[in-house]
Amino acid sequence: MAVAAVSSLPCLSGVMRQTNCAAGGFDRLASTRCGRSTKIACGERQQKLPASRLFRGPCDSGDMRVFAVSDLHTDYKENMEWVRRLSTVWYKKDVLIVAGDVAETYKNFVFTMAELKRRFDSVFYVPGNHDLWCRREGGKFMDSVEKLNALLDACSKLGIETSPRIVGDVGIIPLFSWYHKYILLQSFDTEKDISGIRIPSLEMACKDFHSCKWPLQLANGDVALAHFFDIMNEKNHNLFEEIRKTSCLLITFSHFVPRQDLCPEKRMLFYPNLPKIIGSDFLEVRIRSIHGENIGRSACHIFGHTHFCWDAVLDGVRYVQAPLAYPRERKRRMNGGEDWLPFCIYDKGFTDRLSPSYWSDYYSKIKRDPENTDLASWVARFYAR
Repeated sequence: MAVAAVSSLPCLSGVMRQTNCAAGGFDRLASTRCGRSTKIACGERQQKLPASRLFRGPCDSGDMRVFAVSDLHTDYKENMEWVRRLSTVWYKKDVLIVAGDVAETYKNFVFTMAELKRRFDSVFYVPGNHDLWCRREGGKFMDSVEKLNALLDACSKLGIETSPRIVGDVGIIPLFSWYHKYILLQSFDTEKDISGIRIPSLEMACKDFHSCKWPLQLANGDVALAHFFDIMNEKNHNLFEEIRKTSCLLITFSHFVPRQDLCPEKRMLFYPNLPKIIGSDFLEVRIRSIHGENIGRSACHIFGHTHFCWDAVLDGVRYVQAPLAYPRERKRRMNGGEDWLPFCIYDKGFTDRLSPSYWSDYYSKIKRDPENTDLASWVARFYAR
């Protein structure tokens, strides 16, 4: 993706009215800017992965591989068809990590996870924000906590892993999380805000505020909610320690973003307040506590949520996002992929870097400058409209 469209975050909606833009305008604008902006930044985005990087077909050696994907969104017919097209033969000895946002409805979630379990030997999962939406459930769930428990129960019945486990030589650790705005007046978003333009509020832009339902003591985006999910990881503390001692290669994964520098700078984003609703400080602290001395080639964290393909090493940990994303994003080559997913992260060791990772490639060449609030040309033109 050459430019960061607001639609790249799956919970954003309806902000077009505030900016006097028709529905879908962010996507259309992004698609028209894509080619031009890419050439200006750091070269054409690779459209196809080399055949040697696809890891399609059964493993020749018969060894276990680990694949990753996020943001399946199988409420979209095209995405569900992608799942059903996955081979029922190639991955029988392999592991799949699903980093959240499987489906909005319970019915589609269960069907999707059952299909994946038919194809892979082991499937690991953590919930995303879309998974906990209640708006299309017909009153089936009292709130999103009840739906969360129902999804975890369904996973247990299907044989889907939601707890840490060692598979082969690899320790795989799911991490529950949610985003927050402030902890003691310190925001997850620590970078300078964009001013001088009319930016829609978080409540208007983010469907989570309307589609999730929480008990009174919890509120979307509040630190209490992020803390609630982080505490869910505490029950696995002993497993974390056991896996750290017995496995030299660790893969942690979450749906939400552990660091702000895993998202483009605000001036690059059509919705500059995006970083306020993507991640949690709790998450990065927990990741570091788990990987500990394993930091280096043996440490990897997989995440999702923003639909930005990403593959970068920061402070010794490799961070990867490999989203299927929305059909419209794939058609416009903005983000997500179907020809190169699921992404093989492990095959007798970590595999090479993910190729279609525009933004992490961009920041590997150009230093991040969060103090710069001059809007990128494609964003400035959009708000000028």
